[in-house]
Amino acid sequence: MALVRIPPVLRPSVGGEREVEAAGSNIGEVLASLVADHPATKDQIFGADGTLNRYVNVYLNDEDVRVLDGLDTTVGAGDHLVILPAMAGGS
Repeated sequence: MALVRIPPVLRPSVGGEREVEAAGSNIGEVLASLVADHPATKDQIFGADGTLNRYVNVYLNDEDVRVLDGLDTTVGAGDHLVILPAMAGGS
C-alpha cells in the first residue's frame, strides 16, 4: 500500500486525515482506491474524462508524475504520494 498525503483542502473529504493508505500498483489505481474509500474526493482529483484535473499535481516520492508515466507510473509498497492542488492568484 502507498501512503497518500492529503492537502488541507481535501481533508474534510477524508474525515480530516492528513495521510491515508491506498492500494494499487500504479498512480491511477492508488488514486482510484482513494476515491473508492472517499468518494467526495473524486471531482476534486479527476476531471469528467478520468484524467487528473489540470490544477492537481501528484508527486511520487517527490517526483511529479506528469514527468514520469502519469497515471501509469508504477507504485511500490511503502511509496509516498503527495496530492497538491495548484495555487493561483496574486495582484
